[in-house]
Amino acid sequence: MEIDDNPWQIIEFLHVKPGKGPAFVRTKLRNLASGKIVDKTFPSGHTVKDIRIERRPYQYLYQDDSGFHFMNNETFDQVTLPEVLINAPQFLQEGMPVEITFHAEKELPLICELPPFVVLEVTYSEPAVRGDTANSVRKPATLENGYVVTVPSFVDVGTKIKIDTRTGEYIERVKE
Repeated sequence: MEIDDNPWQIIEFLHVKPGKGPAFVRTKLRNLASGKIVDKTFPSGHTVKDIRIERRPYQYLYQDDSGFHFMNNETFDQVTLPEVLINAPQFLQEGMPVEITFHAEKELPLICELPPFVVLEVTYSEPAVRGDTANSVRKPATLENGYVVTVPSFVDVGTKIKIDTRTGEYIERVKE
């Protein structure tokens, strides 16, 4: 939706009907231009301006001083995005498919979303302490892109693991 000439995405909403007084809608909104998240309450019957958006498949190419470069696989058009429009830039890999959401009337990119999971290789991790298997011991591990994540003690250097791009957390070890 559009508020004050800015595109906003609804993250959460709750329709509240108190025992006394009129109903209202409590929302959590993300400003797609700046990434800022705000809480806003709308009275019952309030209207907002809808905007038409399109999700288009792109492929990540490379990063330089001007930003992150992506290519549309169908039209071969390229677009450059700043880091603030990408939901998890630390997990981008060359050739990775992404979806970029555009404001359809203005042809303005709003947000770039990575796939929900990526597979990365562990490049550094402390060795597991022998015999420490009674409880779920976790340790930090450095991935091939430099990102540090907490993993179970059985994960060693060279192991490929699945990471959730939305939370940045370890999901599972990937069998080859």
